Amino acid sequence: MNEFEAGRPVVLRGGTVLPMDGPPGGARRVLERTDVLVVGDRIAAVGPELDVPEGTAEIDASGGIVMPGMIDTHRHMWQTALRGYGADWTLTQYFVWFYLEHGRLFRPEDVHAGNLLGAVEALEAGVTTVVDWSHGLQTVEHADAAADALQAAPGRYVLAYGNIQQPPAEWTTAPEFRDFVRRRVTGDDMLGFQIAFDVLGDPSFPERPAFEVARELGVPVTTHAGVWGATGDDGIRLMHDHGFMEPGTIYVHAASLSADSYHRIAATGGFVSVSTESEQSAGQGYPPTWAIRAHGIPVSLSMDTTVWWSGDLFSAMRSTLGADRSREHLEAHAKGETVTHGALRADQVVEWATRGGARALGRDDLGVVEAGKKADLVLIKNDRSPVSFPLLNPYGHVAFQAQRGDVHTVLVDGRVVKHEHRLLGVDLAAIRAQVDRTVEHLRGAMGEEAWAKGMNPDIPTTEILDNPYTYTDYRSDSTHRA
Repeated sequence: MNEFEAGRPVVLRGGTVLPMDGPPGGARRVLERTDVLVVGDRIAAVGPELDVPEGTAEIDASGGIVMPGMIDTHRHMWQTALRGYGADWTLTQYFVWFYLEHGRLFRPEDVHAGNLLGAVEALEAGVTTVVDWSHGLQTVEHADAAADALQAAPGRYVLAYGNIQQPPAEWTTAPEFRDFVRRRVTGDDMLGFQIAFDVLGDPSFPERPAFEVARELGVPVTTHAGVWGATGDDGIRLMHDHGFMEPGTIYVHAASLSADSYHRIAATGGFVSVSTESEQSAGQGYPPTWAIRAHGIPVSLSMDTTVWWSGDLFSAMRSTLGADRSREHLEAHAKGETVTHGALRADQVVEWATRGGARALGRDDLGVVEAGKKADLVLIKNDRSPVSFPLLNPYGHVAFQAQRGDVHTVLVDGRVVKHEHRLLGVDLAAIRAQVDRTVEHLRGAMGEEAWAKGMNPDIPTTEILDNPYTYTDYRSDSTHRA
């Protein structure tokens, strides 16, 4: 019998369980020497020394941490085949490369390669749900390739459909987009759907038709808001004034917004996806968790793109704590004061990486370790590492000590997809071959000089360099050069 045969119950024995089941901002429970029983796609029981059905597969979780699967609410997975290529880019150079110069070179099979690699990379790091912010879908063929890749991987995903090569009003109203939605958005619990586009702030509000399509289809919008030089307060005001700041809208970054915009997001039931590594390095604005917390806006975490940064939420938690605390100290020092008690705690960023993402996606069955909830679980345990002990503060351990290599076991929808530090049922050699073909294609299409220059790009002289959105003539001091 296969140890983790489909339908066979699984029990994680004797771990330190982080249930994440309290109210937002409330006290966090820690359950020591606790079992978690999984039957089917659900958590059947949580408690010490559980009685389990005959034939249950047992996983020794002693000395480890059992927590909900992590949830990334914004990742451009189609770009994963270019891992690390843009390590020294600015946001401007990213825009130039993908939006204005070379993004059109990606074929459907290249989107598929990036998505598949990104999907299994996330699982390997204990990220069981990812919002694929897929703004490289130039054609429906690209979109089908993206969806095919996500459904080929054993994780939980949300396809956020976007197209940076056309105005949102154009691609969302096209018959082929409607046909894609009819064919592929079927209510599959493992593949959700959003519409992804940005709002420039143009007073004519050219994005209105895209919002109307989202409303008609009953699907959420996710948008890059508060991105320095590209999208700002003008876009938020337009969304609000036209009645399109719906509950459940996810505002990515939200890093260069005014208090007025934060008030509007809070008042309309919006969520913010913070990509701290991205905001620190690319320049969307200072990572805004300090402002978001002050306005009571729910937070989730994301990694943005592995063209620059890491693909695991351990990095997100660590960098978010560092950025938030750094700002707190700097503000205090500027006033001649000293911070004696930190405002942002380790357990809060662990919540943002798990239940915060679940809330943003409207999934109250994810992000917690509780009987009756979906069995998306992660066991952090590495008996070969001296960093695995002593385990004194589990939330602090997850946020500051653990790494992707410490992810011992991952379950998604009750299925064991990683065990003893190895992915199960994933053909990495085949994925590598597919990615190699994509890299070969892009390198050949660009030419060696452009390929090499792309990793260390000059800043070209162009009137549209500081904002890639060219589908209107709108100019302002905060976007295009006026």
